Amino acid sequence: MSAMKTALLGLPVLWLLRRIFFPYLWKDLHFFYRAARYTKYVEDSLKRIPPFLMLDMFYHQVSVRPEKPFIFYHDETHTYKDIDLKSNQLAWALKKYSNLEQGDCVAVFLGNEPAFIWTWLGLAKIGCPMACLNYNIRAKSFLHCFRASRAKVLIAGPELKDAVEEVLPILTEEGVQVYYLSRESPTGGVESLLDKVEAASDQPVPASYRSEVTGESPALYIYTSGTTGLPKAAIISQARLLISSSLSTLSGVTTDDVMYIPLPLYHSAGLMIGVRGCIQQGASIVLRKKFSVSHFWDDCRRYNVTVFQYIGELFRYLCNTPKKDNDKDHCVRLALGNGLRTDVWKEFQERFGNISVFEFYAATEGNAVFFNYIGKVGSIGRSNFLLKLSRPYHLIKYDVEKEEPIRNNSGHCMDAAKGETGLLVAKITEKAEFIGYAGDQSQTEKKKLKDVFQKGDLYFNSGDLLMEDKEGFVYFQDRVGDTFRWKGENVATTEVADVVGMSDFIEEANVYGVVVPFHEGRIGMVSVKLKEGQHFDGEKLYTKVIEYLPNYARPHFVRIQDDIEVTGTFKQRKVDLVKDGFSPLIIRDPLYVLDEKEKTYKPMDLNTYNTILDRKAKL
Repeated sequence: MSAMKTALLGLPVLWLLRRIFFPYLWKDLHFFYRAARYTKYVEDSLKRIPPFLMLDMFYHQVSVRPEKPFIFYHDETHTYKDIDLKSNQLAWALKKYSNLEQGDCVAVFLGNEPAFIWTWLGLAKIGCPMACLNYNIRAKSFLHCFRASRAKVLIAGPELKDAVEEVLPILTEEGVQVYYLSRESPTGGVESLLDKVEAASDQPVPASYRSEVTGESPALYIYTSGTTGLPKAAIISQARLLISSSLSTLSGVTTDDVMYIPLPLYHSAGLMIGVRGCIQQGASIVLRKKFSVSHFWDDCRRYNVTVFQYIGELFRYLCNTPKKDNDKDHCVRLALGNGLRTDVWKEFQERFGNISVFEFYAATEGNAVFFNYIGKVGSIGRSNFLLKLSRPYHLIKYDVEKEEPIRNNSGHCMDAAKGETGLLVAKITEKAEFIGYAGDQSQTEKKKLKDVFQKGDLYFNSGDLLMEDKEGFVYFQDRVGDTFRWKGENVATTEVADVVGMSDFIEEANVYGVVVPFHEGRIGMVSVKLKEGQHFDGEKLYTKVIEYLPNYARPHFVRIQDDIEVTGTFKQRKVDLVKDGFSPLIIRDPLYVLDEKEKTYKPMDLNTYNTILDRKAKL
């Protein structure tokens, strides 16, 4: 009896000790159990003969909920059955009019619209992977992306006619079939496709047309900017596509949800996590041609949205709108995404209601993932022994100046201490694979880090600097290399420098990103050295960047320097430039700022600087 008494008296002590030393233990165990179950489901699906892939899950949803709305798009409503039939028509039309064979890639150059999704599904039905071209790319970048995927066919939106015509002679010379997704074509050498789709049969497409597709087969090519200066085509296998819906599933998305996807479908977040996640659950999707901050909440109310995807910048846009009495009048219960700053996170929830925020960390091509299932404001996720056991990763000491990991006398990397910023590297294993990029194999090899902790081991170099606190919460700190992020897009500095250097008065350009208070990411800035005897011409530079660069990649500030500082290996130094920012109070060199109204780069003065700090200037 006394032993029983002692045990009972000890329970509160054990409870207190757990609260003190392991406050998140049960939540960690519960989340890991759910994640393990989903992983097991994916593994079992891939072992089936034939394997049960994304398209099979879509077929399942069509069979159990054919009349359920799948896509809401402005005034249109498309059911699961509607999209199934339309994708059948697309498949039959391509089989009849194109030279496509199973395994051939098709590049899609479309905006956010239902056609993007039924085209994707139609291609899957005939065993063709899809290259998702960013509709902002032009000329050199367009050709680079298209060629990397080795696509045989291009399907483009008619509104992108100018971009297509710019590269059409080269595509024609290379034997590419080009279609506009329209009923007629205004361009010689480009065929219309929508009329052919509408005239095609909507009968089921035989499984034999995709009989060679396995879990290892390419499903998508998603483009991500990197240190090469041009986008890289990350290879997304059918297996990776299957598991990509884990983020939506683990965040709590269900069949009853309506998910608003304001992110571009050519990104992995919008397509693989958003659309793919909704297919997994049989949920509904809301699309809009272009994100509109002024229509966001009206759309949420109109379609009874319960979940929306985000990047951190989206929250800031919403918080910067004038306050309204109906700010909390909506059905949204969950927001799923990444890149959300702590201050904006708090402000958003105070203003728009207690919406659960599920922040995560993942990379399109990477093999590391973090989930903030606790809801810790500002964190990208949790680090614990269970996660490390299933997907080994480390935060290692990193020399930002030299842009390389710090190694000890034995030549091995060292773990960063708790509270210290380190480079995220993840071990490449059978369960945590890194497939790499299509095209130049050297780009794939550059992302691999060898002999990290012992000779012969192999890790994926994320290129991201993270920090883990004493409680195990992980925080994003910065990116390394020649890439920074602005308005939710990765900007490759070398690509921007190439465009800036096209101006005949500039000898050398060093591009980097600088922090702007109250804004997510870093905005573009360029330090330039002028050619001898030349003067800075703001109008000429403005014309170049507008013509060749998308909005998010255009450098907003220009700094004129007598010399561009380089390292001993002739790499341009950026660290001190980034620290200086764009303040005329710190920088003594001439400064210029982009002025879209005057269509030039005008001299930067203290008044303009203060306008930006006061959030009165549009960036």
